[in-house]
Amino acid sequence: MVFVFYVIMALLAFMAARAMDRKSDGRVNRFGKIARGLTGLFVILAITCCLTVIPAGNIGVVDFFGTVSPNSLKAGINFVNPLAHVVRMSVKTQEIKEIMDVPSKEGLTVKLEISVLYHLNPEKAAEVYKTVGEDYQSIILEPQFRSVTRGVTAMYEAKALYTSEREHLAQEILKEISTATAPRGITVETTPLRRVTLPPGLSQSIESKLQAEQESQRMEFILTKEKQEADRKRIEAQGIADFQKIVVQGISDQLLRWKGIEATEKLASSANAKVVVIGAGKDGLPLILDTK
Repeated sequence: MVFVFYVIMALLAFMAARAMDRKSDGRVNRFGKIARGLTGLFVILAITCCLTVIPAGNIGVVDFFGTVSPNSLKAGINFVNPLAHVVRMSVKTQEIKEIMDVPSKEGLTVKLEISVLYHLNPEKAAEVYKTVGEDYQSIILEPQFRSVTRGVTAMYEAKALYTSEREHLAQEILKEISTATAPRGITVETTPLRRVTLPPGLSQSIESKLQAEQESQRMEFILTKEKQEADRKRIEAQGIADFQKIVVQGISDQLLRWKGIEATEKLASSANAKVVVIGAGKDGLPLILDTK
């Protein structure tokens, strides 16, 4: 409507300038120049109505008297129908925080603080505006987000929200909410779990149970280690027994008698004073007597 106003004012100023130019009075001609200046001003203002600036991180949807153009306007300066209404919609990443009471698999109520990071799909901005409107977050995203979160947590036990399984829970929520909102033009980026508050006494019970499980695993490790040590000692003892058996089998009376003769020869050839009696020892071995 502003464009129409500027056009009408420009026509009126132009007609006034033409009418004043037909008169020869100098004072009237001076008013004619003013009228021509106003004509140029209103023409420039009318031209600016054909331009629109879309800020960075936004996209423009063109609504011409209820007819929504399928082609959205990109960020920057764009030429548009001056009679059309341009709706600016953000495509930046946005966040919704929710604190909700959700059920667990055991039927317990858990307080969950969770966020969803999302952005509008630029390719479907016109469709979202036409079918839902500018307030698409509260109409589509928030109800789906609450419903999906409660549905997913109902499949997990309360301790899953308190242990490392919470990451799997967040991934499951992300998958479900993306499936529900992507066809409607909303892209969900992530759904981080910010805080989990369990019912009074339940967290302590879970911690005690987890501590008992860790103690059980520790004892199992110790028993396994002791069993391995016992097996090692058994193998070592068996090796020593086998060695002794082989040594015993390799020692004979003849070998011992020969070793005795060799030792006697070495002692007899030494410088120490001694008496050697041949054949006086056990099994006929020499007998060595020290004379000191």
